[in-house]
Amino acid sequence: MWMNAARKAIRLEAEAIRALENRIGPSFEAAVNLILAQGQRGGKVVFTGIGKSADIARKTVATLNSTGTAAAFLHAADALHGDLGLVSEGDVVIAVSKSGATAELIALIPMLKARDLTLVAMVGRVESPVGEAAQIVLDISVEQEACPHDLAPTTSSAAQLAMGDAMAMALMDARGFTSDDFARSHPGGSLGRKLLLRLGHLLSEGGMEPETVAEDAPLRDVVLAVSAGRVGAVAVSDRDDAKAVVGIITDGDLRRALERDSTDWTSLTARDVMNTAPRSLSSETRAIDALDMLEAHRISQVMVRNAEGHFLGFVHLHHLMDAGIR
Repeated sequence: MWMNAARKAIRLEAEAIRALENRIGPSFEAAVNLILAQGQRGGKVVFTGIGKSADIARKTVATLNSTGTAAAFLHAADALHGDLGLVSEGDVVIAVSKSGATAELIALIPMLKARDLTLVAMVGRVESPVGEAAQIVLDISVEQEACPHDLAPTTSSAAQLAMGDAMAMALMDARGFTSDDFARSHPGGSLGRKLLLRLGHLLSEGGMEPETVAEDAPLRDVVLAVSAGRVGAVAVSDRDDAKAVVGIITDGDLRRALERDSTDWTSLTARDVMNTAPRSLSSETRAIDALDMLEAHRISQVMVRNAEGHFLGFVHLHHLMDAGIR
């Protein structure tokens, strides 16, 4: 039944990836140290392969570049027809191959040796032409493909991908690559905004003027200010210092005020209904952290202050959601 074939594919690939953990040893360490050392000298990692292995190599190159390791992809067939110029002295070449006997890779080996380049083999057969020609060999062999005919690269491709990811993560950790470094490599899209966007940016992007009322403002003026601000809240400024904020009033505070005896409504002021200990965040707070805070406390807006503690404005939950950070 085809459902069983699908489950078997998942099981075989998971087992093959799990087996790789025991192969993270001296050869893997030597490859990582070599890449680190050559990188300090200005060298890069060049992955090469044919067919499905080439596809895995391209993905690994993309992961390396995004996590701080300079990498490039060279198709083995193109290398034989002029593209070998991509490889420079000091580069590390990693050949990805299930069989380790791909004709184009075998033909490429003498050219790499002639240029005194270091070759790392990521192969499914250690005792193969590519494996034997390499200075370092990473064993990515699998017992069988998920393909029922043991032909289509499936389990072997999963193992190649996992080994490439393992190398990228090891290099990332060795370099002390941080989330800020990651953000600089991903300035666009939701990922970049998630890592880089600060509350101060949101306030400036939205052109939102801080809405305030005086402590002695009557309830009617407070209601109008909350409505005008469009964030469901208004800040209450100190009577003697308009730049100093002594509390906030949210639409929830207004609803609670209106639950009082109606005869009191006309005498209520901002001071009577404000929250004197509002939550506030720095303008340098990451937008994603602010969103997590609002959701955790089930509130709709947060007061934003600058480094001196001055009120800058409110950021609403909707502003954060619209910013595309999640």
